[in-house]
Amino acid sequence: MSKLTRPKIFIDGEAGTTGLEIKNRLKALPVDVLSIASEFRKDEHARKEHYTQADLVVLCLPDEASREAITLWQGLKAEGSSVPRILDASSAFRTHPDWVYGFAELSENQAKYIAQAPLVANPGCYATGVIALLAPLVKNGLIPADFPLHINAISGYSGGGKTMIADHQHNHGPDFELYALQLNHKHIPEIMHYSGLTRKPVFVPSVGHFLKGMIVSIPLHLDTLSAHPSLENLSTLFSNIYNHPHNPHHYVRVCPSTSRLNVDVSHLADAMEIHVHGNENQAVLTAKLDNLGKGAAGAAVQNISLMLDLEQVPAFS
Repeated sequence: MSKLTRPKIFIDGEAGTTGLEIKNRLKALPVDVLSIASEFRKDEHARKEHYTQADLVVLCLPDEASREAITLWQGLKAEGSSVPRILDASSAFRTHPDWVYGFAELSENQAKYIAQAPLVANPGCYATGVIALLAPLVKNGLIPADFPLHINAISGYSGGGKTMIADHQHNHGPDFELYALQLNHKHIPEIMHYSGLTRKPVFVPSVGHFLKGMIVSIPLHLDTLSAHPSLENLSTLFSNIYNHPHNPHHYVRVCPSTSRLNVDVSHLADAMEIHVHGNENQAVLTAKLDNLGKGAAGAAVQNISLMLDLEQVPAFS
């Protein structure tokens, strides 16, 4: 694609929470967004037409609808039609071998893989924080792949989509609520896959009565780890990865330890903060992010910029 040509993007599912957030962020980029009239959003012929006109289609659909959209895309490809690249915001394809995982900070080369891939899966919000914390530790041998882990997380209610947003804004909703207590949250497969875990962690997510913001926390008994890492060892490892030159726009940054951490993300824009807290024998690793930012639409726009070779916008406001 010529640098003089404005890429065309179609958001399939633009009326949902993530779709609206992505569309709003795309106003700052040199792209043209193709829209479809509301009465034709589920019309297969109209969607096919938009697919063939777009350079990139962003799927902001439930998992099953995303699978159906890819079947549609595969049909167009089989017919010899021009097909766009795909960025999928659902959890349908995050561990699929034909798809590239859209967490650019996962490795030194991940951004390059995203830039070249025809199919990219946008990460889950919780998974983004968990993988950022665990993948470096497992990869560098500080935590064994089968280590028994307990992960806590809290998110703003916007993570539950329009239904939960309406419940909290019109009916007040619960102040705090644990959920997925069968310990089968849909982000666990990608957490295990990209963190390198072989043992399923105990993952306990929760929702608070605030619009947006997320904190993922992972407690560790350092004296149970064979490497006996110190807080400084952990912080240095994260800094060497996320403050590295291959991460020039700092969508993930390592911050100093603190005795208190609130969920205010107004300063974060589309970035994520990593903290290492604790004492000589115990640690709490935390990742703080906007569940609609780096946890969803912000990550999507970061991936869109990579896929379309657009200038990356610095992450922090």
